[in-house]
Amino acid sequence: MKPSEAEQQHFEIRASNEEIFKGHLVLINYQNPIRRPVHTNQLASLDILPSIKQLSKGMLLEKYCLDRFHSLLEACGGIDKIIAVSAYRTKEDQSQIYKDSFIERGSEYTSKYVALPDHSEHQTGLAIDVGRLKSKIDFIAPSFPDTGIYRSFRVHAAQYGFILRYKREKESITRISHEPWHFRYVGYPHSRIMEENNLCLEEYIDFVQLYRYSGEQLTIKEENMTTKIYYVQANGETSTNIPIIKCDSYSVSGTNREGFIVTVISKNLEI
Repeated sequence: MKPSEAEQQHFEIRASNEEIFKGHLVLINYQNPIRRPVHTNQLASLDILPSIKQLSKGMLLEKYCLDRFHSLLEACGGIDKIIAVSAYRTKEDQSQIYKDSFIERGSEYTSKYVALPDHSEHQTGLAIDVGRLKSKIDFIAPSFPDTGIYRSFRVHAAQYGFILRYKREKESITRISHEPWHFRYVGYPHSRIMEENNLCLEEYIDFVQLYRYSGEQLTIKEENMTTKIYYVQANGETSTNIPIIKCDSYSVSGTNREGFIVTVISKNLEI
């Protein structure tokens, strides 16, 4: 991570401040509810990839998240042993799940493992609960051991843009108990940075806010590309000018808080 020149070639895009509430890095938790529901045209059915085992047919995920999930299953060899238990949920789905859990398992259990409606990552289409394929599966807390194929899934997850969202040591921050079955898509290399530094999403967004276009960017150098990541605070108007460093490709995600995270990728020139 090295300082970057303050004066560097760039262009600007103008983003509506409503865009703060969408993107692969949106933070959904007890303090930051969903403010902009995902559109159905952003979702795809797991049915289009019949090799994926589903607890119930017709499950949905955000389109790119689904593609990466399928690739992750193939990479870890889990396509025939891991089942998708729960993916996208509507607000109504989440309300019913919360009510049912409250009635069947009580308030203490439900508060640990089930988010309130509009506070669940499942409503973004970017979260997937997975389990060991077996005859009886617990919908709320599916079995997902830290051995064999299941451990391989965890090990490979960051490479495909996923993080284990609710770790035991982060319970005081996330306010959700450890869920070894719940994975969240945030995109690569964000997933790699979070995993290597043991950061949950709440911590990662705070961390990235230290890096700005006008100063130092968070820089990740790999064999074929260099990625720079930085934060842009939304202004008080209806839209924000976002500087984009000259690059080969870029993406902008809202945080569901006060700004945007910019990711720019440049291919390394062959020598």
